Amino acid sequence: MSDIQPLPKQISTRRKLIAGIGVLSLFPILKFGWFNKKKEVISCAPETKVKTIKFLTQDGTLVEVDASKINRGKEKISNKQLQSWVKTAL
Repeated sequence: MSDIQPLPKQISTRRKLIAGIGVLSLFPILKFGWFNKKKEVISCAPETKVKTIKFLTQDGTLVEVDASKINRGKEKISNKQLQSWVKTAL
């Protein structure tokens, strides 16, 4: 058992160098992975876009109306109703 020889100094130094490079390569992983700071969040609400629908009034002016205020009927207007509406507008 006395045949075991100590490692030469060059191999020992090389191992220390490789171990040091390995430890140094862990710093970026630790910095970006586990220890990153939480970003500050500014609490400002985004602009709410109100959906509007354009309508033409009887006197011929174009008006934008909020879509939530319109009661949407399920029946369509007839041709006679449209023609009578156009005649009253003129």
